[in-house]
Amino acid sequence: MTEATTPLPTILVIDDEIRSLESLARILNEDFDVRTAATIGEASSVLENEWVQVVLCDQRMPEQTGVEFLKSVRTRWPDVIRMIVSGYTDAHDIIDGINEAGIFQYITKPWHPENLILTLKTACRLYALQRENELLAIELKMSPSGARQKVSDRRDKLRKDYDFDDGIVRGKDSPMNAVCDTLKQVAPYDVPVLLSGASGTGKELAARALHYGSLRWNKPFVVENCGALPDELLESELFGHKRGAFTGAVEDHMGLFERANGGSVFLDEIGEVSPAFQVKLLRVLQEGEIRPIGSTRTRKVDVRVIAATNRDLEEEVRAGRFRADLYYRLAGMVIRIPDLKDRRSDIPVLARALLTRAVGQLGKQVTGFSQEALDCMKSYGWPGNVREMQNEIQQMLVLGPEGRELGADLLSRHILRADPADLDGQDDEAIAGVEGTLKDRIEMLESRIIRETLIRNRWNKSRAARELGLSRVGLRSKLERYGLENVKPLPATRRTAGVPG
Repeated sequence: MTEATTPLPTILVIDDEIRSLESLARILNEDFDVRTAATIGEASSVLENEWVQVVLCDQRMPEQTGVEFLKSVRTRWPDVIRMIVSGYTDAHDIIDGINEAGIFQYITKPWHPENLILTLKTACRLYALQRENELLAIELKMSPSGARQKVSDRRDKLRKDYDFDDGIVRGKDSPMNAVCDTLKQVAPYDVPVLLSGASGTGKELAARALHYGSLRWNKPFVVENCGALPDELLESELFGHKRGAFTGAVEDHMGLFERANGGSVFLDEIGEVSPAFQVKLLRVLQEGEIRPIGSTRTRKVDVRVIAATNRDLEEEVRAGRFRADLYYRLAGMVIRIPDLKDRRSDIPVLARALLTRAVGQLGKQVTGFSQEALDCMKSYGWPGNVREMQNEIQQMLVLGPEGRELGADLLSRHILRADPADLDGQDDEAIAGVEGTLKDRIEMLESRIIRETLIRNRWNKSRAARELGLSRVGLRSKLERYGLENVKPLPATRRTAGVPG
C-alpha cells in the first residue's frame, strides 16, 4: 500500500514579462503547484476555474496595476491570499495595497529565491488557517463541546489583546492612563458610552477594550461606520431587510444589531447620520427592538451600544442638527480620547509598536528608529493622529534600508520642519497666524527649512548648502543665528530611496 501524499498548494503567478514569468515558475515548481498568466484576462480565467490559494502579481501590468487587479480579487475571491512583486518602491502604491487590496506581502525586485519561497509558504499557511476557521464553524454544530472550547480559547486571546493595560499602547506617565482607568471602571456596567475625539485617535480600539472588559466579552462585537453609507443602506446594515424589500435585495439579510445580540454594537461617526435616521435609531434604542426593512414584525435585541464621534455633539444639539433625546440615549457616559499632540510622551512607545506591526505586515526587518527620528516625531503635531503616524511609519519602513535603523532622513518633509520647541507642532501654513513681524515669521520658516534640509542630508553641511543655494559661509552664518551650529551629525546610514515630499 502506497503512502498518500499531500497535494502541493496552488499559486497563481502573474507577470507580463515572459522571461520573468518562466523564471518564477521554474524556481517555485518544486514547492508549489504553479499556474501562470501573462495578462489580467488569463489570470481571471485561472481564478474562475482553479482552486488557487495565493496570487503573486506584478505591479506594473499593461491593462491595470497589480494593486487594482488585487482589489477586484479581494471582492470576488476574498479567501485568496494576495501578494505584489515589483521593481518599484512607490510608498503610496504599497500603502494603498495594504489598506484597499488587503495585500499580505509586497515583495521588491530583485527577490531572493529562498526568501520568496519562505514568504509564499507562510501565505499558504495563512490560507490553510482561514479554511480551518471556516471548518470550525461547521465543527461547532457537529461537535459542540470541543469546538466551543476552541472558540473560548480564541476569545480569551482577543480579550488579552484588547486589555486596558496591554492593548492600549502608552507611556508610563501618559494622559491615556486616566482615560484607561475610566474605561476600566465603566466597562462592567451595561450603560451606553459615547467616545469623542478627533479622527485617528483610537476610538475603535477604546470601544473594543470596553467590550472585552465587559460582561458581554464572550459575545459578538460588531462595527459600523455611520458616515460611510446613505440612510437606506445604513438601515439595512444595522437592522436587516427582507428579500424584495428594495431593488437589489435578492435574499434576506440579518442586520448587525441582530448579529450582535447579547454583545456590543460600535457606531462610529454617529454625528454624521441624517435627522431622519436619528429618529429610527432612537426608536430602536428606546424599545430594544428592530424591524428589518420590508418586514411587518419586530425582533427583540439585547445589545450594548458604544458610539463615537469627532464632532462636538453638544454643540450639534444646541444648533438643532442632532436630536437631544438621541444624544442622551447614547451619552450614558462620555469619554474623550486625547489627540496625539497631547500625548507627546506616548509617541516613542507608540511608534515602536506601530513599527512592529508594520514589520509583521510587510515582512521587512529593521532594528528600530534612531533617536533623532523619534525626537522629530515628538516635535510634530500629528493632525491625523495615530492613523497618520501609522502611514508615515509604513512609508519609512518601505523606503528604509533592510536590517538597519530607520533614521530621521526617511521622515516626510513637513514632519522634519516641525519646530522641536513648538508644543503645538505647527506646520508651515500655521506660521502665518503667529504673532510677530514679517521678519520674525520669515525667519521662523527659514530655520525650519534649514533644519529639515540638514536632517535629510545627515547633517552634511556641504550638501545642504548646495541644495539651499547657499555658500558654506552663508549657511554657517544662518546656523549661528538659529542656534543650530552645535548640533552634531549622526553616523551615516545608507539611503535606499528618495525622501517623500
